[in-house]
Amino acid sequence: MSEYELPFAFGAPPLRARLRAQPEDFFVEEILGYEPDGAGEHAFVLVEKRGQNTDWVAREVAKFAGIAPMNVGYAGMKDRHAVTRQVFTVQLPGKADPDWAAFPHADVTLTALGRHSRKIKRGALRGNRFVLVLRDVEGERAEAEGRLAAIAARGVPNYFGEQRFGLGGNNVEQARAMFKGRRVDRDKRSILLSAARSHIFNGVLAERVASGTWDSAMDGEIWGLDGSRSWFGPEAFNDTLAERLGRFDIHPTGPLWGSGDTPAGGEVAALENRIAERDGDLAAGLIGARMDQERRALRLKPADFAWRWLDDGALEVTFSLPAGAYATTVVREIAVTG
Repeated sequence: MSEYELPFAFGAPPLRARLRAQPEDFFVEEILGYEPDGAGEHAFVLVEKRGQNTDWVAREVAKFAGIAPMNVGYAGMKDRHAVTRQVFTVQLPGKADPDWAAFPHADVTLTALGRHSRKIKRGALRGNRFVLVLRDVEGERAEAEGRLAAIAARGVPNYFGEQRFGLGGNNVEQARAMFKGRRVDRDKRSILLSAARSHIFNGVLAERVASGTWDSAMDGEIWGLDGSRSWFGPEAFNDTLAERLGRFDIHPTGPLWGSGDTPAGGEVAALENRIAERDGDLAAGLIGARMDQERRALRLKPADFAWRWLDDGALEVTFSLPAGAYATTVVREIAVTG
């Protein structure tokens, strides 16, 4: 099953719409989770960009500041076809900040926030806040309201988004070729390993969505703590676990495949092993690459989830997601977009 054919939690989307009709329709604001500490050689700079690639902006910031690109840090890549806000650190040992307002690109604005003692590392963020606008909406508004309410109450399956897999999902096939011996550079290797793990995870989650168990307990479940990479289990399901599951304190998890046996038991282990065997070349390649067995939550609860219908009939949806989650996995339950 490709990443374009994954089952839906609540049935087919009730709407058809256009997403990203203009960059302003896809607004992303990084939730870094901390402020500059006020001292150090790293300038803490708020970067707002429109229609630009994060890595390109980082290289241009380095050129503007007269430093090597490796001395610019940011927590994560942000969508190109969007308006995004995120923080960069710019290492300026013994130097004053340049005039950020003079940055020579009209679609990028830089604002100084202070100084910090450390470079921002990839992945070092709490999450992202989204404001998305769906335009040229077709479908029944009452049905859409019901779907939006269901997402607010239950969340959505925590699939890895299509962008994880490259254009047309080609990263998975490239991973298969790499595991057969094709040489790739280090950065590309990391991307392909992630795509392979994500594909197996999505396969397990798809089975559980199809069976209606993506947000409920199965025999042998491994539970993940909300907002954490910590997990525990398996253990017998009881009233305490049911209460914690109901208030989104814990979530069922699926495998990020690697060496060793899945920690799950019973029905869950049987399912995960079956999916890993189905994609045996990917599973074996991940083991050969010495990836560890890890876990990821099967369900995703958007925080501060809200929506409103605009005067022109467009639908605006706002929510926040933790790091590693995809806005497109929320949108796909609402509308088929183009």
